[in-house]
Amino acid sequence: MSDKVAGWYRASEFAELTGVTVRALHHYDRLGLLRPTRRTRAGYRLYADRDVARLEQIVALKFIGLSLKEIKTVLEGEALDLATTLRLQREIISRKRGHLNRAIAAIERAERMIGAQGEAPLDAFKQIIEVINMENDTNWMMQYYSEAARKKIEERAKDWTPEKQAKAQADWAALFKDVEAAMAEGVDPASERAQQLATRWDDLIRGFTGGDPEVMAGLKRLYADQANWPTTFEQPFRNDHAAFVNQARAHRQKES
Repeated sequence: MSDKVAGWYRASEFAELTGVTVRALHHYDRLGLLRPTRRTRAGYRLYADRDVARLEQIVALKFIGLSLKEIKTVLEGEALDLATTLRLQREIISRKRGHLNRAIAAIERAERMIGAQGEAPLDAFKQIIEVINMENDTNWMMQYYSEAARKKIEERAKDWTPEKQAKAQADWAALFKDVEAAMAEGVDPASERAQQLATRWDDLIRGFTGGDPEVMAGLKRLYADQANWPTTFEQPFRNDHAAFVNQARAHRQKES
């Protein structure tokens, strides 16, 4: 008698459907990342269509660079709707794509120099290293913060989960797009729409500073010294974006 259950997939069938290995599915089950929805009477794992979405989250977060332990923490955290989850993934992967494009450009520059001169100067290799390391290397930023502010940032970082980081990056990316759209449409900085954009901007900054004046002072010093930023660091927003938001803030202060 067949142990096949209609509407369900055994591990081998689910693996073929989704393009992962049975071994990976077993591993995710052991870690509690993706447990089969049911089991047959003989003990075989059974997966449902809805398990595909869960598997997609695991694969996407792994691609982004999270460890399986971090992925489990994210998935066990506050549940997000599927549309929001996909948007977060898209924004983070787009950010990684930009980082990879900058690394490729630096390597291509070194290749051109070798083709033209037979060798590349040390600066070309230094730039490749800087670009590759830049994504996670933000130590240079700490020089702008006081010792007290650095301690507060380190303390806040203990509770800064990968999920919070992903959401913050996606929220900033969405805000930049909305600010750019408002500017392109000629929206008045004094308008309610501009005020809402400025409020979102301030709320996201507060998410980093925690409202602490010392951390905020360091952040201002950092952005006031853009001329001395590493050449490989890509500014997260355009200066005209910040100018638009500052105009909206100035109008708010004038009215208050």
